[in-house]
Amino acid sequence: MTTFTTPAAFLEDPPVDDVVDRMYTSDLEVQGYVANLTRVWAHWPDALGVLSAALRMATELAELDAVERDLVVTAAASGLGDAYCSFAFGSKLAQRVGPDITADLVQGRDDALSAHGQTLADWARRVASDPNSTTTAHVEALRRAGFDERRIFGLTFFVALRVAFSTVNDALGAAPDAELLSRVPRALEDAVTFGRRPSVPEGQEA
Repeated sequence: MTTFTTPAAFLEDPPVDDVVDRMYTSDLEVQGYVANLTRVWAHWPDALGVLSAALRMATELAELDAVERDLVVTAAASGLGDAYCSFAFGSKLAQRVGPDITADLVQGRDDALSAHGQTLADWARRVASDPNSTTTAHVEALRRAGFDERRIFGLTFFVALRVAFSTVNDALGAAPDAELLSRVPRALEDAVTFGRRPSVPEGQEA
């Protein structure tokens, strides 16, 4: 059974029952460590299951491909000021479009993106950081980018769900994992100047 010597966040770790143990084991098998955010959501695994299912449905409704998904999450997370998901999804995006373009994106500079990418990044950032700033012109830009009304709703719902996920993590003090940071391109690491600082590996002093 997995145990920890340092906290993942402001909360103490929950009791490890069979469900929580499966969550931790899955992390270990997939990425080689138990993520801080997993330890936070282990307080209510059903909530994570519901949110994950809703995110999958929203992704399907918006018809987002892998690049669009990573771009939207990175733009939304950075617009919200969430370092954790900016590192996690920014690293994925960097593998697809390059570290420098991704670093610019998290700093709010979208010039290197295609017109399609710029439209998605702008919408995601607005929904995450200031939803009242959207206008009919922004919606029309999404239509020109190929999104019909149903896809626009799905895209917006997807971003709102990502904001909910990041908000729980950030409010409860879940810092980006040191193991995650070790896999982040230097350009992206330097660009993420917001949010919580990465955690210190167990056994090391801060």
